[in-house]
Amino acid sequence: MSAIVTLKKGEGRTIKSGGAWIFDNEIDTIVGSYENGDIVLVHDFDGYVMGRGFINDNSKIRIRMMSRKKDQEIDEAFIKMRVENAWEYRKRVLLPVDLNCCRIIFGEADFLPGLVVDKYNDVLVVESLALGIDKFKELIIDILKELLTKDGFKIRGVYERSDASVRKKEGLAPYKGFIGDEFDTNVEIVENGVHYMVDVVNGQKTGFFLDQKYNRLAIQRLCKDKKVLDCFTHMGTFALNAGIGGASEVTGLDISEYAIEQARANAKLNGLDSTVKFRQANVLDELPKLNEAGEKYDVVILDPPAFTKSREATKNAMKGYREINIKGMKLVKDGGYFATCSCSHFMTQDLFVKVIGQAAQAAHKRLRQVEFRTQAPDHPILWSSDENSYYLKFLVFQVVDEK
Repeated sequence: MSAIVTLKKGEGRTIKSGGAWIFDNEIDTIVGSYENGDIVLVHDFDGYVMGRGFINDNSKIRIRMMSRKKDQEIDEAFIKMRVENAWEYRKRVLLPVDLNCCRIIFGEADFLPGLVVDKYNDVLVVESLALGIDKFKELIIDILKELLTKDGFKIRGVYERSDASVRKKEGLAPYKGFIGDEFDTNVEIVENGVHYMVDVVNGQKTGFFLDQKYNRLAIQRLCKDKKVLDCFTHMGTFALNAGIGGASEVTGLDISEYAIEQARANAKLNGLDSTVKFRQANVLDELPKLNEAGEKYDVVILDPPAFTKSREATKNAMKGYREINIKGMKLVKDGGYFATCSCSHFMTQDLFVKVIGQAAQAAHKRLRQVEFRTQAPDHPILWSSDENSYYLKFLVFQVVDEK
């Protein structure tokens, strides 16, 4: 018999609006015994059954909901249903070629809170961020491997990248390691016709940023015969899409020497090392230098890391985004193109659009919007939910000088 958690009157607003989290200060009583990570039954203040989720006293997110159904058991059949639904969704919304590398499970947006599973060719990478889902981790992997094999995808290995510091908030230590047999963790993938070597052990997040897949593709068609600047290039992803799109000259900048080495190797892998060049630089310092030197580009791309990871730091983040966008816009030729994005959940769409408008005014530029995009559909956005499923905003403009 599950322990029963009853909410305070007037609380539970997040889950009532479609979310998956119940915070510690929303709970009135807990009746029955449990261990951290166990499934509990959740009641509203008046006894109305709100569903089942797993509990953890170590976390301010006290309960993460798994089901809204009163009589739903969270057992092997339930987990199999959730995993099957996640995989079937990817098969429906992605092109078959893009199943080569994609996010198969995206936490709360796939109703498996706290879990991410990415597929890089024949390797799966797992990130577990919550104690309760950690108990189902190996079952989920076994189910996934069975589903993928049935559809003709051979999986040669699974690696865990549960090394995010947020695990400490769950009372969990960061962890990296193989799930099952060891294997070569350098994996070649193909995305938008571009080849990459992904290091699933040392790369960012689970090894690669899959969420920009179709945003990178959108850049390809803008870059034929163009001079392109890719800022915060990381592994060279936007730069290489520009190169394969026929750009005449591409420069990629990143502060990380390790990232630059990876980017150069990827350029060589694609036969683009003669036109796509990379160098180590602090973008914030380098852009004014390029402007002072009179450099101009047909296409400028800004893909910075998140400037804020908390609601409290949003005001300072707005200043950072405004500054970098002013500097970027100044380097675009009249009639050229400017792509800019934010990967911070707390920098909302409205705030980001406001900041871009302020930057354009300060840079004395007019912007003609080409398109607004978000993350790829294998990173689905769950509406009416505040669990960070909507975080990526990507805008492409044509820049028109006011002078």
